[in-house]
Amino acid sequence: MSMFRRQGDRYVAIFAVDEVRVLRKVASEVVGLLTDGFDHGDPVVGRLFPEVYPDDSASAAEFRRYTEGDLKTAKIDQAGAILAALPDEAGGGGGEVRLDDEAAEAWLRALNDARLAMGVRLEIKDGTDLGEELDEAVAADPTSSRVFQLSVYAYLGYLQESLLNALID
Repeated sequence: MSMFRRQGDRYVAIFAVDEVRVLRKVASEVVGLLTDGFDHGDPVVGRLFPEVYPDDSASAAEFRRYTEGDLKTAKIDQAGAILAALPDEAGGGGGEVRLDDEAAEAWLRALNDARLAMGVRLEIKDGTDLGEELDEAVAADPTSSRVFQLSVYAYLGYLQESLLNALID
């Protein structure tokens, strides 16, 4: 598994081909959710764009009208930062990622958005023990899509923590 480390003024990790594919898919899905699939009725959209005034629908709509476009654009740009930094598939798919401070912060926010989205879809709650959840999914059916999705969710958390630790070192 890749792990970010500081090299001078950059944050560097080497990704295997499969890691690049997963990150490319996850970032692309976030972009798709925020563009073609954007639906306020989707619980994932609700999680990524929580109501600021849950008890006042008129104020919430007014706030959303002024802020949602910029927030959506920022989230798309952050997911795009992941896509832009990943090694080219034509070059074999795996390889080194080098991030400056701005790109590293965009990656952190994009990884957080991806984890929030996956957490909603996987019904992960604050008190969920991810290891236990994964063990149960493996016991039920080790080849299930849930096992894969939980593994990706855990990987994104690991990657986010790795990058955060490199930033604060």
